[in-house]
Amino acid sequence: LRRPVRCMLNRDEDMMITGTRHPFLFKYKIGFTNEGLITACYIECYANAGWSMDVSFGVLERAMDHFENCYRIPNIKVVGWLCKTNTPSNTAFRGFGAPQGMFAGEHMIRDVARILGKDYVDIMKLNFYETGDITHYNQKLDTLQINRCFDECLEQSNFYEKRKKIQEFNKSNRWRKRGISIVPTKYGISFGIPHINQAGCLINIYADGSVLLAHGGVEIGQGLHTKMIQCTAKALGIPADFIHISEFATDKVPNATPTAASVSSDLNGMAIIDACDKLNTRLKTIKEALPTATWKEWINKAYFDRISLSATGFYSTPDIHYDPVRQPNARKYNYFTNGVGVTVVEIDCLTGDHQVWSTDIVMDLGSSINPAIDIGQIEGAYMQGYGLFTLEELIYSPQGILLSRGPSTYKIAGFGNIPAEFNVSLLTGAPNPRAVYSSKAVGEPPLFIGAAAYFAIKNAISHARTERGLSTDFTLNAPATAAKIRMACEDNFTKLIDEPLPGTYTPWNVEL
Repeated sequence: LRRPVRCMLNRDEDMMITGTRHPFLFKYKIGFTNEGLITACYIECYANAGWSMDVSFGVLERAMDHFENCYRIPNIKVVGWLCKTNTPSNTAFRGFGAPQGMFAGEHMIRDVARILGKDYVDIMKLNFYETGDITHYNQKLDTLQINRCFDECLEQSNFYEKRKKIQEFNKSNRWRKRGISIVPTKYGISFGIPHINQAGCLINIYADGSVLLAHGGVEIGQGLHTKMIQCTAKALGIPADFIHISEFATDKVPNATPTAASVSSDLNGMAIIDACDKLNTRLKTIKEALPTATWKEWINKAYFDRISLSATGFYSTPDIHYDPVRQPNARKYNYFTNGVGVTVVEIDCLTGDHQVWSTDIVMDLGSSINPAIDIGQIEGAYMQGYGLFTLEELIYSPQGILLSRGPSTYKIAGFGNIPAEFNVSLLTGAPNPRAVYSSKAVGEPPLFIGAAAYFAIKNAISHARTERGLSTDFTLNAPATAAKIRMACEDNFTKLIDEPLPGTYTPWNVEL
């Protein structure tokens, strides 16, 4: 009708029509040596796109780029398909397909360790990327810190000591089992579309010395404005109290890049430095003439000398020109953010319930602009990843209608799911030359570490299955919900689900 429409949706309707993350199915073949060194991989990635395209190609591409996670595999063939189905169109969320892809890589490492009868931690160390290695999309890895993060996380979490105590606990507890797992992450930072790796800003300085900052990012609770004020304060050499933020609008910063891909601090921060450099150049002669004056006196003098106190800044990420056909050897990602997490869980074999006892995370964020914000981002990302891989199960009818569409049927992480002990630390002495003030992006990279809870649950289930003489090679599709955990801890009770009860058989006299 070409007229405005107002929709007032309740929660059920909202969940029914809103796109979610793309569910993935991975099928892979891997070749490896007797020592556990992975030499080859063929992997097929199937993404459920829903009924329309949306951003599914970008999500699939990032999943294909990140499936190997932190592991060097010299011979790779990765193939991806988008599957059109009768569900609502799926879309992107924090991670943009990378968590789904890295999930496959972590299974590969554990498969190799299980088949060879080796410790998967040793298999991880053997296969980690090193600085200078080449990815399967032909990008050379600069200053990779995964080994440092891994070693520090093992030490800070007391991984081996905890694993030993877990084994002792499991020997003396039949129906409650604990598990531990360590998970690394390597996340590429930049937009997949080269031309949107750009940003602008506008800085106005007023005669009283106050500064008005307008940049191209949107504050959505991630602390972007705080970091940009810090960048401005450092570049101009003034207290942050002098600086005020103007909420983003296209009349001040045109053609702004979306606030996404974890690059908003990188792009807008560098644009701010560009604008501040112009202002500092204009103020240089005044500062030299009045070296003992204050900021307000310098600005007042500049105003009376008719020097422009307004400047625009612009930044475009250098060397981002990737095209798989015409430029196969170009840089696809500006840099990579690394991190490692260790999680301990306890499961109830009779109900499938679980509890997260502890989580320790070490992240490489270069020289953090604001450690308090970054640690909060890491904690939040972990909890979102934890929910993705252990709790949030979407159930559809054969007609493609979402059935889990409310709080009673769709479980998200709450206060009670936060690890009882939660430690986050930032790697020191690892500056990043390719971002603002040697920092690194923090938004999306830590999310996959939440998968440590899933693999810890799987480890606990393996203990239960080994005790019962069952194979540790079993399927546990994410999310690892209570029902799936219960059914994976096989016993005579779970067999009743698949086997019809004989006429004289009652469940009360089953021997466990």
